[in-house]
Amino acid sequence: MSFDTSTLYLFATMVAGMLGTMLVLFGKQENIPALKWWGTAYLLGSASVAIWTIGGARLGEPLSLALHAIGFVACGMVWNASRVFRGRKPNWLGLLLGAIVWGGTVLAVPSLNPALRVTLGAIIVAAYAGLTASELWSERRRTMQRRWPAIVVPVMHGCVLALPVLLGSLLRPHDASFTSSIWVTAFSIELILYAIGTVFVIFMLVSDRAVTVHKTAASVDPLSGMLNRRGFTEASNRLIEREAAAGRPATVMIFDIDHFKGINDRFGHPAGDEILKLFSTVVISNLRTNDLSGRIGGEEFAALLACSLGEGVIVAERVREAFEASGIVSEQGPVDTTVSIGVAGGPAGTELEVLLASADTALYEAKRSGRNRVEAAEELPLSVANWRRNRAGGAAKQHEAPATLYS
Repeated sequence: MSFDTSTLYLFATMVAGMLGTMLVLFGKQENIPALKWWGTAYLLGSASVAIWTIGGARLGEPLSLALHAIGFVACGMVWNASRVFRGRKPNWLGLLLGAIVWGGTVLAVPSLNPALRVTLGAIIVAAYAGLTASELWSERRRTMQRRWPAIVVPVMHGCVLALPVLLGSLLRPHDASFTSSIWVTAFSIELILYAIGTVFVIFMLVSDRAVTVHKTAASVDPLSGMLNRRGFTEASNRLIEREAAAGRPATVMIFDIDHFKGINDRFGHPAGDEILKLFSTVVISNLRTNDLSGRIGGEEFAALLACSLGEGVIVAERVREAFEASGIVSEQGPVDTTVSIGVAGGPAGTELEVLLASADTALYEAKRSGRNRVEAAEELPLSVANWRRNRAGGAAKQHEAPATLYS
């Protein structure tokens, strides 16, 4: 069974052109720059291949070289699209380098036979495919299970281009019919599959990014930028499990800004929001990068540290002193910035709710003893169930009377 190479090329360009148009339109609609890069690359590449296929020898050497150079620029745009998708800047020199190498080599060695020209072009495209795979490999926010198609597709494309064409040209370097050989036919078929497969990968990556963004939004408090209660709970359970495997203890802190309702009443809710943002900054700046923190209520925050209770108390005292020394003054006068902190620690594997229950008891003691102080829990609670009922009852009262949220 034989295939007409020109027909295959034209079919590939039509597929790539339609996919490119779809990518550009979708990129504009969703304001995703990487999709516009990918789509433009498809349109440029398909246009250059279509003109070269239809025109053939009638185009002349200069125009043929220019069309090939445009095709290599399109390959560079695909690589740069993967850079933009990762949040990196485009590499303009790298985008043009393939076209420069191609044009410079052909002009410097005009006697280069067609087989070696095809080989040089295949190497350039394979190099861009490898760079694209490298960019996607470096995307660490995605698990290997979700990331492997994005790496395998360009790698396979590079192999299909580099190995068969290279081997064919080495075995038959002076064969004038090489450009219509089985290797070029295989390339034209692979080009169709690559165009379709790459768009599938692109939309998989965009979908995965959208899911990640929504998941992050559902786990982050928009005011403070910290984890919300749900996000803090999920992340803390993972951290406790990881530390338990290494036999390390964990310590929980619960922070409650003192007289926060009075701050809202006297200075207004915008000032209260600024206090919350200030306190979140103080907490984050006094914790290690591997510690967790979150806003779990109105003016209530929590932190989980992989350390002993004694070390946790030291950190809590540091947070208390830093917040007290922030010294905010408004038009109505100085703002009281103090915080009460309850700290609880447990051996490796202690459940988060047990630690929270104990830290909550210590926090109550800190507030009862005059506020602006750190209290460490003496022991873990005997009944987490009672603590859950108490917390649920408190949440119900806050729901019935929102004014009591800030005590």
